[in-house]
Amino acid sequence: MSLTKYQEPPLFEQHGAAERRFLQLISALPKVSVQGYDKHRNVIYWNKSSEDMYGYSKDEALGQKLEDLIIPNFMRDDVVKFHQRWIEFDEAIPSNELVLKKKDGQPIHVFSSHVMLKQGSDSPEMYCVDIDLSEQHEIRLELERMASTDLLTDLPNKRVLEQTLISIIEDVTHSNSGFALFFIDLDMFKEINDTLGHTWGDELLKAVAKRLVSCIDSANGMLARFGGDEFVYVANNITDEIQCEEIAKTLTDCFKKSFELSTESVHITSSIGISMFPRDGDGIDDLLKHADAAMYQAKAEGRNRYHFFTKTLSQRLRQQRNIAARLRESLKKDEFELLFQPQIDVKTGKFTSCEALLRWRPLGEESAVPPNIFIPIAERSELIADIGRWVLEKTCQQSKKWKQKGIGVRIDINVSGKELEKSSFFERLTACRSHYGLSPEDIGLELTENVLIKSDNAILENLRAQRDLGVEISIDDFGTGYSSLSYLKQFPVSHLKIDRSFLKGAPENAYDSALMEAIVNVGHKLDLKIVVEGVETQSQSDYCKSLNVEFIQGFLYSKPISAEAIEALLEKQ
Repeated sequence: MSLTKYQEPPLFEQHGAAERRFLQLISALPKVSVQGYDKHRNVIYWNKSSEDMYGYSKDEALGQKLEDLIIPNFMRDDVVKFHQRWIEFDEAIPSNELVLKKKDGQPIHVFSSHVMLKQGSDSPEMYCVDIDLSEQHEIRLELERMASTDLLTDLPNKRVLEQTLISIIEDVTHSNSGFALFFIDLDMFKEINDTLGHTWGDELLKAVAKRLVSCIDSANGMLARFGGDEFVYVANNITDEIQCEEIAKTLTDCFKKSFELSTESVHITSSIGISMFPRDGDGIDDLLKHADAAMYQAKAEGRNRYHFFTKTLSQRLRQQRNIAARLRESLKKDEFELLFQPQIDVKTGKFTSCEALLRWRPLGEESAVPPNIFIPIAERSELIADIGRWVLEKTCQQSKKWKQKGIGVRIDINVSGKELEKSSFFERLTACRSHYGLSPEDIGLELTENVLIKSDNAILENLRAQRDLGVEISIDDFGTGYSSLSYLKQFPVSHLKIDRSFLKGAPENAYDSALMEAIVNVGHKLDLKIVVEGVETQSQSDYCKSLNVEFIQGFLYSKPISAEAIEALLEKQ
């Protein structure tokens, strides 16, 4: 690269060979700004990259002072001081990242190094070598944005929310003030997502975020995406419930108008849980957990509403934590039991399959609670995976014992959605069968329709693989969840278990009977075997037989009984 155009012959002639070589080298570097200054900080050298980076031409820069050109006002005094100390006391200016300024006043990020030539003479010269870091700075900003921003909605993410809460708690603690946390969960979002597809689901989340931002007072609070279809709004300077109610009503009203997504118009509501600082907790975890609990209470009361965290909810959470702690202890002590309820083949009157039902038998029997209470608590406390592992192991053990006695009875186990979410479930199922020498037909799976609807493609593919091996898969309690018949054809299931609530009045009530017949007919059209639960009377049994269902299960034939009682029942059969 030719330097003729940019060099100053008189200046270069004043230096020795080594110094001239240095100036030639730094002048040749692309995208590296080199400026020279005399002892009064007047510009004596300004290369082409300096023109490009800072916007001043060489003619404009020469003779001007360093601090008048590219130094921001807040740095001027320090720059003058550091330069003078280098000349007078030989204290070199350290290399560093700096934010300087361009001709148009815009900031520019550079890495600046400094060299002093002709040190100790009457005419020392300082040369600044600045590398443009604008690109790196933009990348750094983008990385910081990605780390702190939810990339779908552009809202602050969970990490920033937690950092902000730490700061807010510290501030309001010193000022004896307060704030409120609103946990916002979209109602039935999963169903919309599955119906319209994930692309439309993402568009809806972006539209919801935009709508919420327009509804809140961003100057006195922060809205963040917590994850999935959950958002959190932190409202500052809130000290009473009346203020909270006003905000909660505003947030709820945000969803009155439908969301227009290109060709789709989607109506959705939200359930909101509210916790207040310091009343409902003095730490992040408690405030979020309590607002989340209040949100679930709002959903339980019918959705599309808000609910405050209350003492009743607090007591319930305390009870649930106690139960969870006892469950954890019982797992260590093996204080559980499996009972088995036969499923009767309607045509033969005999049974070749049964459902394994878990019972909790702690040493202090009075502390036990029924499955409909401890199973949901286990799911919320992440204990369900350990309990599910125990159930699978004990079921396989029992199946092996029966096979060794010549008893060919399939055992169906209930599987939680939390278990399916763990990628290891299907590996564990395969390994457990193999360990006990069982075939895929020996252990069946029962899943609720809600669990199946919430399952992603990976889970469904794994279930299809098990079904292809011969595993019987049942939809349990059908009719108590979403009851969408269109989903049935998507799921790799073999059996449809109709919930007892549909059977209760069916033999005598025409409306209930019509529902039962519709479900049975659709199930048969889809080549599913029908199991009716809760058969307690002979008239109910006769009614099921008239519908040509394949299996019935209930107290009329047997309560859940021990493995030994099952063997006795088979002998009698």
